Amino acid sequence: MESTEPARSTAEARRAVVIDRAVAVFAKNGYHATPVADVAAAAGISQAYVFRLFEGKLGLFVAALERCYARIEDALREGARKAGDGGSPAEVLEAMGDAYADLIADRDLLMMQVHAQSVADVPEVLAAMRRGYASVVSLAYALSGANRDQVQHFMAMGQLCHLIVAMDLDSVDETWARTLTKGMRHVPAPPRDAPSA
Repeated sequence: MESTEPARSTAEARRAVVIDRAVAVFAKNGYHATPVADVAAAAGISQAYVFRLFEGKLGLFVAALERCYARIEDALREGARKAGDGGSPAEVLEAMGDAYADLIADRDLLMMQVHAQSVADVPEVLAAMRRGYASVVSLAYALSGANRDQVQHFMAMGQLCHLIVAMDLDSVDETWARTLTKGMRHVPAPPRDAPSA
């Protein structure tokens, strides 16, 4: 009997590429307004092949959302690593927050999360969001040793980061915007007319 390992590896590699492209494509127009054909074109494969790799558009969207949470977890681990073993819970959370701020400079990652929130009434998306947040919160506890109030504050600041980056509030020199950005550090957003990577 012939081994199917090379074919499986090729399919897994192609699946990873499609998921990466899906994050960028769904980030632009969201779940409802994005046809699978657009993701297929971005990945350089046929729409039929996308449907062989995923259980429809919903399966593809959920896989892209799960990729976002995996990237968030990687960033938080890196932030905690940079804080070192001797850091207090607050110092570790701050380093993790800095790593997250750097990560969401990738507007695709940020907007994918925003679009997911807009379709949280879809049970599969809601379940993926809950799994993602559960994992991120658990990781924040485990890596920082922080208490519930500290982790809640950390997560709330993450949501404020979403707002600041999505609205490019660092570029707004008005009292209301400065109130929201006070003490927050973000990587500047690229110019609105810059081509996306």
